[in-house]
Amino acid sequence: MPDSINTPLLRLENIGKEYYGNRVLSEISFEINSGEIIGLVGENGAGKSTLLNILFGMPVINSTGGHEGNLYLDGKKVNFNSPNQALAAGIGMVHQEFSLIPGFTATENILLNREVLNGSLMSYVFSDRVSTLDRDAMRQRASAAISTLGVHISPDMLINEMPVGYKQFIEIAREIDRKNTRLLFLDEPTAVLTEQEAEILLIALKKLAKSGIAIVFISHRLSEVKELCDRILVLRDGKLITDESAENLTTRQIATLMVGRESLRKEEPVEIPENPVEEVNVDETLGVAPAGDDVETKMLKKKKKKKPALRVEHLWVDMPGETVRDVSFEVQKGEIFGIGGLAGHGKLGIPNGIMGLYPAGGKVKLFGKKLALNKPRAALNRKMAFVSEDRRGVGLLLDEPLDWNITFTAMQTQGRFLFGIPFIFQMRNELAMANETKKFIEALEIKCTGPKQKAGELSGGNQQKVCLAKAFVLRPDILLICEPTRGIDIGAKTLVLDTLKQYNKENGTTIIVTSSELEELRSVCDRVAIVDEGKIAGILPASRPAEEFGMLMMGEKMRAASAATE
Repeated sequence: MPDSINTPLLRLENIGKEYYGNRVLSEISFEINSGEIIGLVGENGAGKSTLLNILFGMPVINSTGGHEGNLYLDGKKVNFNSPNQALAAGIGMVHQEFSLIPGFTATENILLNREVLNGSLMSYVFSDRVSTLDRDAMRQRASAAISTLGVHISPDMLINEMPVGYKQFIEIAREIDRKNTRLLFLDEPTAVLTEQEAEILLIALKKLAKSGIAIVFISHRLSEVKELCDRILVLRDGKLITDESAENLTTRQIATLMVGRESLRKEEPVEIPENPVEEVNVDETLGVAPAGDDVETKMLKKKKKKKPALRVEHLWVDMPGETVRDVSFEVQKGEIFGIGGLAGHGKLGIPNGIMGLYPAGGKVKLFGKKLALNKPRAALNRKMAFVSEDRRGVGLLLDEPLDWNITFTAMQTQGRFLFGIPFIFQMRNELAMANETKKFIEALEIKCTGPKQKAGELSGGNQQKVCLAKAFVLRPDILLICEPTRGIDIGAKTLVLDTLKQYNKENGTTIIVTSSELEELRSVCDRVAIVDEGKIAGILPASRPAEEFGMLMMGEKMRAASAATE
């Protein structure tokens, strides 16, 4: 009999995995104890998600030949062939991509397949199939799970009406509600959360750990890993590089261990396939001055009467959870313009509405000419490109190869990567598709086996890079990109942001970036607009202090507090 006091909850012994001849994990061994929080970090493609798939019995593991090594739960050897077996053993998992049913309420999603039933004579005789749901009891259980996380979400709210941050909390609440949960795997749980929401979640996770639940926490926000975790495990190229107490590592040391080099920034500029356009001097057009100068004065002196690249007038967008009520702003040609704000206040609704993905009204003009709203093809025909925050649901064809994903939109809207006679007989130019894809695989450092690998087989961060490549191939005049670094590691984040700046500098492309990360916006944008309650609270040069942006984000609360004191 194993000593239950000294026996770890879960022990991994020489775990390994190979996909299609590509080695992704090699001899991974470590232990997890009850009530312990383990931070699992590494660059995209380091093997983190694959490791969790093994531990949770995901079908992709068994369908590709299984894994090497052994797993021990409470000292007993186990091998999970399905997630149901892992759940029965008390292991829960929140995946990086949501697995919620959009038309169901929070309660229905949290208690799916664990519904509370009203007992009756009929159900006793004929089984639970004739039982009715005890909705009051279900609502109480769902509310208890949600409140454990320290957030206020109505148990009756539909998933498709929630902002993305709320959905993440519902995913976690579903696992908390399972009474036998002893070990919880969280794959990038804060990637879609604002800083305030992330802080709330970290507090809740610490409480869960104190109750005895062990947690494996994957995040690219290293400050969170450092703050939350007891131990930190670093994966690099499929190998366990470090297993160390969190208090013995700095965030800089963790980052260096992840990437295997001291410098996290590329020494050479990113080379993107050329798209020569008219050279634009952003400073002259906008009057954006270096930090420390009198920005407002310079903007007044240098402002010129030019037609903006994008003019938005009284835009409203009916996007569930991200409603836009009345938004007006201008973006100058060659500018990198940021849109920020708290989750659920409408920042994501603006680009989605402009691109015609949700019902919208108002006026949008591109280079002085009106853009037809509610027609995605109209935006694409006007040389606009869009990178959605929902890379799996909107951005990618997961079952198709990379070359098809990267070139498909250009093929459909611009007639490129085809040969033959237009409108009579045309075929895909497979060689041109492959060559274009190879350029972006190299330029964006996409970790893959080649142009023919399916997009669904890549890690989340590499899928994000494919979405960027897909947009760049369109050679857009205006690029709208939402949450560009969501769920990608520190090295890849630097690469993506540097790529956007380089592309803007070399091609003069107007770029509009929507992000929950204020510092990310300030590092790459010329100006940043803050959205509050579906309206623009203010637009500031990126060089202004962070506190001023924070004041705009908190505008509605500050107004309410001010009114209460009058």
